[in-house]
Amino acid sequence: METGSAQPAAGGYPERRDGYVPLREYAAIGDGRTVALVARDGAVDWLPVPDLDSATVFAAVLDSRHGGSCTLQPTVPCAVDRRYLPGTNVLETTFTTARGTVRITDAMTVPDTRLTPMRELQRRVEGLSGSVPMRWSVTPRFGYGSRPPRIRTRRGVPVVSCGADAVAVCTWQAGRPQCTESAISGRFGTRPGSRALIALSFAHEEPLVLPARAECEARLDHTCAAWRRWLGERACGGPWQQAVQRSALALKLLVFAPSGAIAAAATSSLPEQVGGIRNWDYRFSWIRDSAFTLDAFLRLGCPHEAHAYFWWLMHATQLTHPRLRVLYRLDGGARAPERTLPLQGYRGSAPARVGNAAADQLQLDTYGELLQTAWQYAQHGGPLDADIARRIAETADLVCRLWREPDAGLWEVRSRPLHFTQSKMMCWVALDRASRLAEQRLVPARHADRWRQERQAVRDFIETRCFSARKHSYIRAADSEEVDASLLLGLLHGYAPPDQPRMRGTVEAIRRELGDGPFVHRYTGDDGLPGSEGAFLACSFWLTEALARCGRHAEAADLMDQLITLANDVGLYSEEIDPAGGAFLGNLPQALSHLALISAACALTEGGRP
Repeated sequence: METGSAQPAAGGYPERRDGYVPLREYAAIGDGRTVALVARDGAVDWLPVPDLDSATVFAAVLDSRHGGSCTLQPTVPCAVDRRYLPGTNVLETTFTTARGTVRITDAMTVPDTRLTPMRELQRRVEGLSGSVPMRWSVTPRFGYGSRPPRIRTRRGVPVVSCGADAVAVCTWQAGRPQCTESAISGRFGTRPGSRALIALSFAHEEPLVLPARAECEARLDHTCAAWRRWLGERACGGPWQQAVQRSALALKLLVFAPSGAIAAAATSSLPEQVGGIRNWDYRFSWIRDSAFTLDAFLRLGCPHEAHAYFWWLMHATQLTHPRLRVLYRLDGGARAPERTLPLQGYRGSAPARVGNAAADQLQLDTYGELLQTAWQYAQHGGPLDADIARRIAETADLVCRLWREPDAGLWEVRSRPLHFTQSKMMCWVALDRASRLAEQRLVPARHADRWRQERQAVRDFIETRCFSARKHSYIRAADSEEVDASLLLGLLHGYAPPDQPRMRGTVEAIRRELGDGPFVHRYTGDDGLPGSEGAFLACSFWLTEALARCGRHAEAADLMDQLITLANDVGLYSEEIDPAGGAFLGNLPQALSHLALISAACALTEGGRP
């Protein structure tokens, strides 16, 4: 595993190993349609175009030699400090050298009223003191590095094209661009008050826009203002306000504006174990995350995002009704075939994949998540029209038939299906929420008696076959003796109240058997894959919330304080973390980690109330 020794001290300059920086060194910028990763050394190592789930133009994070990147940095040794501009997803990086200091502002700009590029990456370079020699390069590699680019000049501007894709490299006061067969580069120096600009203007199946400098500068200012305006309308109070605000901004980065879907993460194939094969594409929207997503939007005061997300969810699931897919594409499509890319993977962690075969699994918990989401939406005044109400009732009917089947579980194991306890708990939640919606006359009640009968049957199964008297805990799967952190969701989603002795025992068992300081692992036992993984950050926040719900507020607050320090220097979280050294593992930024943080912070602030 990657260890803490690969991470620079605060303010240090990250040293690349074989072309790679630790995953903790990445910040994310985006425009509501795609997301780029920017390393502390000034390299943009990930950027899909035109959309977050499209093929990449930069993918050096998955192959430092062939993936492509956009670099910008001093040519002399330096120290680095960075932050997001307050209230924004615009990144500011300051390089301090013996010769002077320079500041880089990076943004994926949002459109304004002018004719704008389809996508635009801006990199503003300001001289603060002294004279700093700078270098930059743009090495595009379309199609996940598989398609060679063609470089030519148009009206004095270097343009890289490949099929239906093109990018113009517009520069001002950044040196004369030098073009080779595969890259565009330049060198320049800064001085106090100097202001250089590099703008990458992207096109896909449409005309390429060559913007003027004044338009770029205005658009960057407009982008900062748009982010600040959005955050200013959010409700993010409490003692962990800064972390909640940053999590809200991270989630907004992952919202795909054209549809309202939220991606599970911005990246694909970042490994759960460096050198291992647990490398998955997370640029889809998981039903698993739906209840947390809607709850976060509602708690943060995001009615537009909540409404858009719910109706995207209803549209996507209609395509496969009454059965659910585990995940859906950001455009609502249901197909996500998994294939291997011609990339070596982050630090040799092969295979690098796109698509996700988990889409074809049976995961019974998704039905509970969907109906919990519908319940939350309705309880906050969201309308359920006749078609949606009918579909919810039909979904409950299907759960009555499906719940006795084994499944792949919340964690999408690739071993044989089992009777996972959390899956059964969420089937109970599905039937409970359908029954309550029927009682409120929000969905057809024709089969409500059957829903209540099957709800009790599910509970009987869980209480007789999914509890260990020896451990005083619910267990991972029927008739086993292992625990699973997903069982915390039984408390968080209301299968059992926090004062139920069995649930309290489960919280203790998870902390005892899966905990490692502030870290919580997902489970033990076989999952059908070789290798290991780090601690799952969302599980730590679930434990925090569970402790708060159980009235153990001091313990929960202490754990929350520890977890807040585990973010990287700009407040982002990956999927997992290595307890031994604090290194990030898995895709990032990870929606579920930030969703769980928001939920835990709200539970603590509200005194543990659900």
